[in-house]
Amino acid sequence: MVSRLRRDAALRTVPGPKPPGRRGPAPTSGDRRIELAKRAGQRRGWVTGVFDLYGAPAVKRYKTFLATWRPAGGAIRAVLVEEPSGWVAFFCTDPSASVADILTAVADRFSLEIAFRECKEIVGAGQQQVRFIWANVGAFHVCLWTYTMTEAWAWGRTAAELVDRSDSPWDTPLRRPSHTDKRRAWRRALLGEEIRAVLRLGVTELEIQTAAERLLSLAA
Repeated sequence: MVSRLRRDAALRTVPGPKPPGRRGPAPTSGDRRIELAKRAGQRRGWVTGVFDLYGAPAVKRYKTFLATWRPAGGAIRAVLVEEPSGWVAFFCTDPSASVADILTAVADRFSLEIAFRECKEIVGAGQQQVRFIWANVGAFHVCLWTYTMTEAWAWGRTAAELVDRSDSPWDTPLRRPSHTDKRRAWRRALLGEEIRAVLRLGVTELEIQTAAERLLSLAA
């Protein structure tokens, strides 16, 4: 398991080997406490490395060491990373994990948090005002399926097909399309198919009027 580590976490050193002839179980933690603030303040031990994070190489200054932490059940691999806003700490319950494995897992977790935020803020999961429990379950399922189907539709399409940044020159063209961009692109594709179906040969006046009223209601 990889997660963020509090700055005041009660870490201790790794215990040494059990002395021969000593009775009882082997100790699970050392006898000295590790203060992360002091470790971060020490100049020695910092190393600079390049890691593939968020789809691009990133230079990070870090410090890593082994420790024991009671909530984790024993030994952990702790990693301190120097950021512009200050140092942050992470840990992994596998002491043999590398720094690259830990930082990559932290970066991957950020994409999950983005997905949760988009489900709540863009799709509206959990905001339905319905009365019964199964209505809430059904509405939540519809929101999640809407999110999943949009991502599946946009999976094999390029960024140029999903978003047009010509009307927003201040935006960087290297930014990946958001879920909102994908929803708008799919909506445009569906409306385009509907318009092309109405413009076929032999279309009736009633079909044209119905399509026009629908498009006007969407625009309004």
